Amino acid sequence: MTKIYLDTCCLNRPFDDQTQERIRLESEAVLAILSRIEKGEWDWIGSEVLMDEIEQTPDTQKLSRARLLSDFIKDSVVIGEAVAERAEKLQNEGFKVFDSLHIACAESAKADVFLSTDDRLLKLAKRISNRLHVRVVNPLAWVEEMI
Repeated sequence: MTKIYLDTCCLNRPFDDQTQERIRLESEAVLAILSRIEKGEWDWIGSEVLMDEIEQTPDTQKLSRARLLSDFIKDSVVIGEAVAERAEKLQNEGFKVFDSLHIACAESAKADVFLSTDDRLLKLAKRISNRLHVRVVNPLAWVEEMI
């Protein structure tokens, strides 16, 4: 079973301004992924940091929708000492706090892929991919490979 870790920006993508073609295409990819998760074809790995970040969403509609989507999380990673230490190493590589925690959780869960629409995160992950223990990719690129 394919194990997928979706970060918060992926969850919000379908609710972003759809007038930009890139956002619309990424939204369709995220929805296709969520559809496969709902059908039980893929497993969605979440974490307590994902839930914390969702709860910080200022837009109440996005918050409500992200909470509903999170019901499809199959397994959730708890931040323990090993995950926190790995996240600290990732921060030293240049990742932001939440991003480093998300990646460390995905690695800990042995996710097949970590999906994000965050260009800064994706660029850094590509540059240091040989030091990551999970593949980090944009959901649109990944869906094009998988489907």
